[in-house]
Amino acid sequence: MKYRITHSTLYKYSQLVGLCQNEARLQPRDFWRQQCQSSRFDISPEPNDFHERRDFFGNRVAYFAIQQAHQRLVVTAVSEVTVFPRQNRDDLANLITWEQARDQLQGGPGPGQSQVQSQSQSQSQSQQQDGYDELLDAKLFLLDSPMVVTSDELANYAQSSFLPNRPLVQVVTDLMQRIHADFTYDPSSTTIATPLSDVLQFRRGVCQDFAHLAIGCLRSFGIAARYVSGYVETQPVPGKQRLVGADASHAWFAVYVPGTGWLEFDPTNNAVPFDQHITLAWGRDYTDVTPLKGIAFGGGQHTLSVSVDVLRLE
Repeated sequence: MKYRITHSTLYKYSQLVGLCQNEARLQPRDFWRQQCQSSRFDISPEPNDFHERRDFFGNRVAYFAIQQAHQRLVVTAVSEVTVFPRQNRDDLANLITWEQARDQLQGGPGPGQSQVQSQSQSQSQSQQQDGYDELLDAKLFLLDSPMVVTSDELANYAQSSFLPNRPLVQVVTDLMQRIHADFTYDPSSTTIATPLSDVLQFRRGVCQDFAHLAIGCLRSFGIAARYVSGYVETQPVPGKQRLVGADASHAWFAVYVPGTGWLEFDPTNNAVPFDQHITLAWGRDYTDVTPLKGIAFGGGQHTLSVSVDVLRLE
């Protein structure tokens, strides 16, 4: 599938802003499931300084500064992305139980890594090293992060999914299905600052909350999980015309399966991301992948509006 994504953010200020500095993570990543053919920014007023870099997680980051007085800031990112068919990795993933995954993540290479090495006579040393490096990198996603702190509450909620000797993929699928069934999607119920304990107590939230909840549950059992930001194509109601700009940012999570890699899950839609999910960035939680953030000097009060359009290209 090929898509053109247009993500536009508008800030209106009650007073003049003399200077603002911003970071945008609005350019899709390249990885096995997708490739970004092109990506550009339209920024008004025009920035005095603009440059791009990669952050710690490999996400694309655009920095820009505006030094002229303004009461209105418009940031539009336009990208074209190809999303590839899903690779069938379920057979490999289903071979490992959640206890085996936990032990490998907690203890380094361990028996599972040794097994990979003993069967790797036909593999290159670089392939073995890549697998070991990936396992080490995944350990970062076992740790608490600013918006996801493990707790007994989260572990208790997740407990019924973690049956003894159950394959990790089945555990995560069951957890995703339970979150989808137990929690109500309600944009008015939470904000960015709402703690996970409130989400768990009131059983309401949005995609960001549900991704954080799943990540906290998995980390509580020693499983590496990361936050994924992006978009999902929405289809119009039959008989209704497609509305330009009616789409929205989306969030889901991914779990590290030793020997297989990262597998994605979308608890909001109770689905495994396929060719309608476009990935922007990933990190420990939302704070690592905020689409647009910065500092403005002056401005007084402000209003924010966001428009997203995910257009499937022929």
